Amino acid sequence: MKLNAMLLVLGAALSINAYAQAPIVIKFSHVVATDTPKGQAAERFKQLAEKATNGRVKVEVYPNSQLYKDKEELEALQLGAVQMLAPSLAKFGPLGVKEFEAFDLPYIFPSKTALYNVTEGEIGKGLLKKLEPKGITGLAFWDNGFKVMSANKPLHSVADFKGQKMRIQSSKVLDAQMRALGANPQVLAFSEVYQALQTGVVDGTENPPSNMYTQKMHEVQKHVTVSNHGYLGYAVIVNKKFWDGLPADIRAALDKAMKDATTFEKAIAQRDNDMALDAIKKAGKTEIYTLSVKEQAEWRKALLPVQKDMEGRIGKDLISAINKEAAK
Repeated sequence: MKLNAMLLVLGAALSINAYAQAPIVIKFSHVVATDTPKGQAAERFKQLAEKATNGRVKVEVYPNSQLYKDKEELEALQLGAVQMLAPSLAKFGPLGVKEFEAFDLPYIFPSKTALYNVTEGEIGKGLLKKLEPKGITGLAFWDNGFKVMSANKPLHSVADFKGQKMRIQSSKVLDAQMRALGANPQVLAFSEVYQALQTGVVDGTENPPSNMYTQKMHEVQKHVTVSNHGYLGYAVIVNKKFWDGLPADIRAALDKAMKDATTFEKAIAQRDNDMALDAIKKAGKTEIYTLSVKEQAEWRKALLPVQKDMEGRIGKDLISAINKEAAK
């Protein structure tokens, strides 16, 4: 009996020790392909995080909507079903943090420098803070890039958009943008876009070139217009309760890994978009057109009123502050 009791105690101790040594698992879910800037940065974060914590943290990356689609992933994070996401900034509007929709405003960022003045400054920090009441901690802003328009007809002038069914992600700003151009906006999950384009459910869409190429959208779109009319970026976020519950040294190591992954992500985003546009051209199925100065001026004239229209939703002061930073 004494031996059995000793074995039981020893077994319990071993099982407690094994439990204590079990790695902390971070499920990192996203909706794009592994070879996009976001996909590559998620993998880089996994490598850096696991190395920095000596294996005390295990990061499981789930790309291409393997776990959740656009509309489902934020709720999954809030419920703790996943610990980390990098949703596009438009996703926070439907969550109730409408200020993030400022990033969707057409022609608000004239350059990457202007963008970084916002995301890396006080405005960016303030926006991430607004997620905390929703049970979310914001860790970083990641880039994708400036968007192109695509369709099965040339989109050179504003008049070309008339009656076109254009896919957008769920965003009141993007809805207003397409309507300002004379198009009919259609909200669809990212994972459903290729089939919708292929079957004619929608006529066209907007995306940075890396998203378009990795999802093979160019195979079912005859025309691409390099317009740089809008920006697509992401916020890397974690479940706040999970994050706050981590040991301080683990959290510090993960913060450092995220900082390094973010530097890597920003470095590859523009390169990948340039390469994707070149690959689309070489595929030979899609005609690529770059707006002339005159045509771009026409687009800007049609789209700039969207900023004014959205002041009541996003906040006049915020839009003004972003424009001020962008002008530096």
